[in-house]
Amino acid sequence: MRVLLISTYELGRQPFGLASPAAWLARAGAEVELLDLACQPLDESKVREADAIAFHLPMHTATRLALAALGGIRRLNPNAHLAFYGLYAPINEALLRRLGAELVLGGEFEAGLTSWINRLERGGAHQEPNRAVELGRQQFIVPERSRLPGLSRYARLVMPDGSERIVGATEASRGCKHRCRHCPIVPVYNGIFRIIQPAVVLADIRQQIRAGAEHITLGDPDFFNGIRHAIGIVTALHEEFPGLTYDVTIKIEHLLKHSSHLRTLAETGCLFVTSAVESVNDEVLRRLEKGHTRADFLSAAKLCREAGLILSPTFVAFTPWTKVEGYIELLRTIARLGLIENVAPIQLAIRLLIPAGSRLLELADARGWIGPFDEDALAYPWANPDSRADELCAEIQAVVLERGKSRASRRAIFTAVWQAAHRAANAEPPPLAEVRDLVSRAAIPYLTEPWYC
Repeated sequence: MRVLLISTYELGRQPFGLASPAAWLARAGAEVELLDLACQPLDESKVREADAIAFHLPMHTATRLALAALGGIRRLNPNAHLAFYGLYAPINEALLRRLGAELVLGGEFEAGLTSWINRLERGGAHQEPNRAVELGRQQFIVPERSRLPGLSRYARLVMPDGSERIVGATEASRGCKHRCRHCPIVPVYNGIFRIIQPAVVLADIRQQIRAGAEHITLGDPDFFNGIRHAIGIVTALHEEFPGLTYDVTIKIEHLLKHSSHLRTLAETGCLFVTSAVESVNDEVLRRLEKGHTRADFLSAAKLCREAGLILSPTFVAFTPWTKVEGYIELLRTIARLGLIENVAPIQLAIRLLIPAGSRLLELADARGWIGPFDEDALAYPWANPDSRADELCAEIQAVVLERGKSRASRRAIFTAVWQAAHRAANAEPPPLAEVRDLVSRAAIPYLTEPWYC
């Protein structure tokens, strides 16, 4: 059977979400083709020749792009069996079924995809019922990356001297032990996380190094969910490839809990740690159930600096509870901590996304600010009771987009945002020169793909 796996977006990375199931399907005897629409044109011959087509939906942006591409793909091949898999598949199951999906699968999807193809090969029922979420433990195999575009086609790492490095990416675990209210992982994994066996992780990194990778992004939702697993991998990786650098994502809560391991990260080549701080307002953090406070963020920033680690915080800058003055306090905190250059400008403009199945719907006052689900946007619309905050959000998004297109520096964009926020509050912005900036841009490596959802 000829199977076409399609990715539309995976954060500028060569998609693990195609490479991993491709290896499983090839082992089962399927003829597998891969198509990454993030950096490849639509190959009509691959679409027409496929017996089954499966879209990977790891995030909101990827899902909207997949649905936009679906009509043209179905016109090219209306008879192909259709599947959707990944985090955003089960939470949008009803819509995907109406669009013709025979399989909708989230969680640990490789075994389920393989079983579906095997059933089709045997002439099984096309619409055979399936569990939309599968969380069973899997014995992973090394991903099949040879059919994907080369690593040079994906996001690069920009070093302090302006040079660029080719970036590979893999996963050491999936899911998360925590249940943050706004997180899209929670409706699928609900506090469960699953490891990918260390031998598989290391073998996948080796093959990417052979393909030219000079830096690795470990794309786990939280790399410290399994601390022994995580430290074992980076220690082994550093022993084998002492010159290799990498980056990880870790919760503020875990940076504090496992602070004794921060120096281990720095010593084994970790260039920076991404952490979803979200807010510096304790009431907002409480509503999101983030598991940390403003004070915790300040402590984590200090610990990372002392350990020689660069902290790259991300934020949900605009929520239904954001006030203009609170937004200014976020900017002030970033500046005082010397993190202006650490924050990708888009993070100053992110507006809370409420997808289907979100735990935010549990909040007692949700009906007061959430509208009916919008299938086109794949999200619940909401409005801030303070219209000034929504107006500021729109202005900041425009500033970040316009300045980003002109390749303005992070500090220049931050300065423009700083001024706009103070105008919205009818306040005179103090000069940023008076705000402490501990780290210059020249010391901050960063990835060329800044998006995060």
